[in-house]
Amino acid sequence: MRQPSHPVGHGLAAPIPTLLSTLLIGCSPLAVSLGLRVRLDQVPVTSVSVALVDKHGAPVAALGPGQSARLVVVATASDGKQYASVGAGHGKVAMDNYTIAAAVVTVDKRDSVSLSPDPRASHGKVGHLHIVPVAHPNVAADIDIPVRYDIAYSADFSGADGLNGSDGLPGIDGWAGADGTPPTTDPTTGAVTSQGVGGNGTGGSNGGDGGNGADGSPGQAVHVWVRMESGTKPLLQVKLDGGGHQSYYLIDPNGGSLKISDNGGRGGRAGQGGRGGRGGRGGSGFPPGFAGSDGQPGLDGRPGFGGAAGTIAISVDPAAQPFLRCITWSNMGGDGHLGPLPTVTVQPVPPLW
Repeated sequence: MRQPSHPVGHGLAAPIPTLLSTLLIGCSPLAVSLGLRVRLDQVPVTSVSVALVDKHGAPVAALGPGQSARLVVVATASDGKQYASVGAGHGKVAMDNYTIAAAVVTVDKRDSVSLSPDPRASHGKVGHLHIVPVAHPNVAADIDIPVRYDIAYSADFSGADGLNGSDGLPGIDGWAGADGTPPTTDPTTGAVTSQGVGGNGTGGSNGGDGGNGADGSPGQAVHVWVRMESGTKPLLQVKLDGGGHQSYYLIDPNGGSLKISDNGGRGGRAGQGGRGGRGGRGGSGFPPGFAGSDGQPGLDGRPGFGGAAGTIAISVDPAAQPFLRCITWSNMGGDGHLGPLPTVTVQPVPPLW
């Protein structure tokens, strides 16, 4: 189908505003003069509002451990006109127009507000942001960011997949045989001689063997401790230890969950044997030469074995035992076979932090 034509330069014109915006982010005076940025020191700001949104622009009221949201700041001038921040705010006011003081949460250069994945950093606390325009220190905005624990956590102690075997190199094709000398005519008698004998083609070389796939690594031996934290809203304290790595979780049994993955790694793919080289053709002549024989294909490698499934041992406090339904697991071998069921021991579990 014939493609529609475009005016000359059409393909370059579209990205120019985006390119200029990107190049001028650090050149505030020029960006302001081109209308790409607005400095608040030139605006009579009377108030500031702040909000958090997700990647789709929906409001975010609270953050769970390990979660983040985008920051949107809107300054309102004395004439009622509003100036939104860049990024998630889709405005023209860069965040360097503000000073931001953060407690419990952190704010990065991309205006992402994050909560540490370790619940010990936010346990019993509320995140907070205090935002002040640099040019208007008498105006400020504050926002509290509650911490939620009714989220789906995941912890992965699975083994690594084995590397794939390398494919064998293809064999080299043989050379074609030389053509026989062309017939000649005797100038005296006019007799025509026969064409010379054609040369034989050489044989193709054998293809290289494929490499063996590496075995997958086994899952870890994981120990899980679970206890119920008393309070107005009971929460599950969970500690995981596996492969020298520890992680902590605080789970609201009403909607929260934790999935533990402790699978063996899959074995690497076997390398394929290289194809055999093709034999060279025989040269033309009388008689013609013989074609060379084709090389043998290389042997395929062996696939790697799947790693063993990890083992999971759970120590649960009697008060937390009814809420073990919040914790699920997957521990399959790299070959797809189910691993051993977790062992569950009901015993007193002291505070985990």
